[in-house]
Amino acid sequence: MAYTLEGRLLEVCTCKTLCPCWVGEDPDFGTCDGMLAWHFDKGNIDGVDVAGLTFGLLCHIPGNVLKGNWRVVAYLDEKATKEQEEAILGVFTGKKGGPVADLAQLVGEVVGVERARISFEVDKAKGKLRVGDAVAADLEPFKGTGDLPTALSDTVFSTIPGSPAYVGKAPMYKANHPALGIKVDLQGHNAIQGSFRFTA
Repeated sequence: MAYTLEGRLLEVCTCKTLCPCWVGEDPDFGTCDGMLAWHFDKGNIDGVDVAGLTFGLLCHIPGNVLKGNWRVVAYLDEKATKEQEEAILGVFTGKKGGPVADLAQLVGEVVGVERARISFEVDKAKGKLRVGDAVAADLEPFKGTGDLPTALSDTVFSTIPGSPAYVGKAPMYKANHPALGIKVDLQGHNAIQGSFRFTA
């Protein structure tokens, strides 16, 4: 069993900026409702090519991020074949090991697995994410010296382990999933972007 996945992450949540989960602290409001989306620019899972697809998790995190017990709905790109779907779920459920398995072990309940039209865009560090009718978010990075995006590295928690995360805010974040108990309509809360390379 082996995989190599390279691409980009867009992430938004209900925490203020910056999200305390990344440094192992409790969410700002006690719980955290977030959307994580990984777009595969290149990807091979046990010989199955998954390049061009996006996988997402809409998450309810009931407390400290490191204590797990997340409740999630997984979103598969509607363009994925059955073979690609099985390969991606194999990685993100932790069955294929590697760095993604560490993240997968934080999930306590998968409320559902749904196919959706996913729009994933990054243009000059600004991001735009749409997941069916369930999630819509726009993302903007914070900028530092020399107009460079502000980055987090070597954090205790990461959705892109081994890579720096570029922090910012979401001018718009909307999410609605009754089965997950999520109904969000926020402006100016946490946003994360970054690139990743996962191998196992």
